[in-house]
Amino acid sequence: MSDAKIDVVFCGTGWLSIVDVIRERLSDAATIRIRKPATPLADAVRHADVILPSNTRIDASIIAAAERIRLIQQPAAGYEAVDLDAARERGIPVCNAPNTNADAAAQAALLLMLALARRLPEARAQFRAQNVGGPLGVELTGKTLGIIGLGAIGSRLKTAAEALGMSVLSVNSRSASEQLYELLANSDFISLHCPLTPETRGLLSRTLFERVKRGAYLINCARAAIVDRAALEDALDSGRLAGVALDAHWSEPWDSADPLYARPNVVATPHLGGTTREAFARIADVVAENVRRVVTGESLLHRVV
Repeated sequence: MSDAKIDVVFCGTGWLSIVDVIRERLSDAATIRIRKPATPLADAVRHADVILPSNTRIDASIIAAAERIRLIQQPAAGYEAVDLDAARERGIPVCNAPNTNADAAAQAALLLMLALARRLPEARAQFRAQNVGGPLGVELTGKTLGIIGLGAIGSRLKTAAEALGMSVLSVNSRSASEQLYELLANSDFISLHCPLTPETRGLLSRTLFERVKRGAYLINCARAAIVDRAALEDALDSGRLAGVALDAHWSEPWDSADPLYARPNVVATPHLGGTTREAFARIADVVAENVRRVVTGESLLHRVV
């Protein structure tokens, strides 16, 4: 390597404020820039040493175009948008930042659960109409929460829910189908916290929605593709679901004029589950440390490839 600085490129279309947090932690040996939306991705990463994918797909063609690439560092836990086989074939390490936003995401799920319970979109409409005391909501105390994916985020949500007097059912990737069916049939609120994998893509299908307790609420702070959108809308139309809260969307950025988001029983937030000062600081610490280790040749943190 020459004395040129390590070029770090953030490729995401959102969460741009994390770049400043990372920049504060980088040594003088590295610089970071945000890929401009009008710039083809292959051109943006051509001379990059480190790629931060965020929510941008890094496929084999992009990995091939990055002439100097030394590290693909996901500034988050999920790395399903990175072609791991292509990275492995070229000998490029791929790392992530697991458990850095677990508290933030669990608290976001709790926020959305409360928003559904107290019918927040309708409450805002009642406020505008100057109607005092409406709408009639429900309490979380005594209700059952079903958590699909009991990892770091799900475990924290479980603790918070139990502190509010909720009963908690949970399943993970090792659970039998019968356990999932039992959870769906008995939960008043269902919160998704599993990763997006070939097994979980479209997991909540029409078939599974038919097993959901009538009048239940669904919260998704994980990945939109875990839920079959058409099946979700059918469940809302039929009353199988009383409401849904979405912090992950099928396309991002989303269409804010989408009729789904105008429904009075839909709460939507802009994929902010992990967006807190504390979570960004933890993520930035991992990113900056791995950039430093790329320079020194030390073993990388949280390497998945």
